[in-house]
Amino acid sequence: MRGGEERSTTGIRKKGSGVRQWLVLDGKGETEVVEAGKHAIMRRTGLPARDLRILDPLLSYPSTLLGRERAIVINLEHIKAIITAQELLLLNSRDPSVTPFLHELQARIIRHHNQADADPNPNPNDAIKILPFEFVSLEACLEAACSVLENEAKTLEQEAHPALDKLTSKISTLNLERVRQIKSRLVAITGRVQKVRDELEHLLDDDEDMAEMYLSEKLAEQQVLDGDVVVVDDDDDDDDTSSADNGDLLQPHRTAPELSFDNVLGRDSASFSAVTKQLDVEELEMLLEAYFVQIDGTLNKLSTLREYVDDTEDYINIMLDDKQNHLLQMGVMLTTATLVVSAFVVVAGIFGMNIHIELFDDQKAGMTQFLWTVGGSTAGTIFLYVVAIAWCKHKRLLE
Repeated sequence: MRGGEERSTTGIRKKGSGVRQWLVLDGKGETEVVEAGKHAIMRRTGLPARDLRILDPLLSYPSTLLGRERAIVINLEHIKAIITAQELLLLNSRDPSVTPFLHELQARIIRHHNQADADPNPNPNDAIKILPFEFVSLEACLEAACSVLENEAKTLEQEAHPALDKLTSKISTLNLERVRQIKSRLVAITGRVQKVRDELEHLLDDDEDMAEMYLSEKLAEQQVLDGDVVVVDDDDDDDDTSSADNGDLLQPHRTAPELSFDNVLGRDSASFSAVTKQLDVEELEMLLEAYFVQIDGTLNKLSTLREYVDDTEDYINIMLDDKQNHLLQMGVMLTTATLVVSAFVVVAGIFGMNIHIELFDDQKAGMTQFLWTVGGSTAGTIFLYVVAIAWCKHKRLLE
């Protein structure tokens, strides 16, 4: 009983502290599953709490792509990840839809690592061919998100055209319901594609935001800056003076060969900003531009499908209006016929009265006069109906 209470307490503590499982993929393609809370991830990536909130699976956030001082935050469709200069942290690695992306990403990183090992010191002209770790990971995320949206758009298009054609040929409740569902899915997918396109367009329009994503460049610059840190000795004024005379006042401080982001967490961000402004973002711009064109093509395809749906709706409305007009015309014709027949009913009503007229006298009139009376009344009724219909057509009340 006590053991059950302890497990329950532990589960509540983990839930309250926000501990989640993260899959960590390093620059060699090796994976590791770690359990870390929000504060541990903040210390590891340097991200504020508001940026981690974007990745919270319990909250509904639209697609977001953020470049920060030490990390890139990615929330694109089913991919929720944090990219640093040395590793990628994936939140929902157990999601079946993420498994293909994870395999592809791991294969890319392994190829990137092997390529970097094969040519550790490339020529300046060939350096652009080897993307940094963060761009390899970013490209895989963008490709996975854009591919998912494009596949959904193709599937919807394949389902939409037959449904719209059936509705055009036969207007029924079943066909209308199918088109309604397709239109709802179309609106939802269009909104998701539009959001991804807007994020890419925002990045392409702002060089500073793109420059923030050069994490490896900033890390390398920071290592250089840390190698030139100045240390001033203020213990003894006389010693300082003599040292100054001897030119030994400035002593460089040497650091370890490898410097992680955790070691420079307390550094002033001004040094990173100065490095960022000097970066050439053409490489990242070309990468983003390629996927912007792809997602823009998907959006154009959905826009074309939306126009086809709207045209079909307009056609259906025209057909319904035409049928309604035919019903109204039939109502006018029936009403006119009822009015004209009422005149004949009046004649029959008169004959049905208990009155004495010569028509009822067998000596003065007979069956012949009765038939002429009935025939004349019928012909008069038909004549009045034809005149009424002709007048309606003349006034364009009927076709």
